[in-house]
Amino acid sequence: MPIIEITSLNHPGVEVFATLTEAQLRNRIEPDKGVFIAESPKVIRVALDAGYTPMALLCEKKHIDGDAADIIARCGDIPVYTGERDLLTSLTGYTLTRGVLCAMRRPAPRSVEEVCGNSSRVVVVDGVVDTTNIGAIFRSAAALGIDAVLLTPTSCDPLNRRAVRVSMGSVFLVPWTWLDTPIGDLNKLGYKTVAMALSDNSVSIDDEALNNEPRLAIIMGTEGDGLADNVIAEADYVARIPMAHGVDSLNVAAAAAVAIWQLRKK
Repeated sequence: MPIIEITSLNHPGVEVFATLTEAQLRNRIEPDKGVFIAESPKVIRVALDAGYTPMALLCEKKHIDGDAADIIARCGDIPVYTGERDLLTSLTGYTLTRGVLCAMRRPAPRSVEEVCGNSSRVVVVDGVVDTTNIGAIFRSAAALGIDAVLLTPTSCDPLNRRAVRVSMGSVFLVPWTWLDTPIGDLNKLGYKTVAMALSDNSVSIDDEALNNEPRLAIIMGTEGDGLADNVIAEADYVARIPMAHGVDSLNVAAAAAVAIWQLRKK
């Protein structure tokens, strides 16, 4: 593969790492042409193992024969742009984690039916916009055995650079897609839905009937206001995490981890 040393921020081909916004990378108009950025050797390796297609690498010089050597060998005939650390930091606007970025092709969109398949436990992310929370939710979902993740259109893109990095590549391990229909429609696929929220009719997450549901969709809401009233009203269950010392809520990523662990398929 060609090793291309850059000395300028305007070098042809590096736009994907510098000037394109997340929206432009995602390319809503033509999703089949969308791109995302994977950061750090470990995350890039997870993406490659999962079958994602690399398009270009941006790598500090010292890592070409070091941390990135095996990645470069695996990526075939794609351009590998390199330069001094300060220049690459100026180019991207941030210090590269472990000195390596990889531009990769976005996968083709998948239907909810295809992603869910015969799964028994899915997480629905409704309106969560913080990239760190999205990454953390995916990491918990992968580690604790969730079969799939569905995101409403108001949620953050899981292939956002920071979300990918925080997830440590877990976004490549759990099937996911966008849920463009009402959450209640998951009943048609055989799921009971449980809204994680504080309400007068909420049950504890260790409720026996809830835990014994054969197919369950766990709905997590926004960082500030939580789930909308209509989402809570339409859910089959409303559940809460028992807490002490007068604490009434957890960060959505922490709450998701607790709920996933308790409600996982036993």
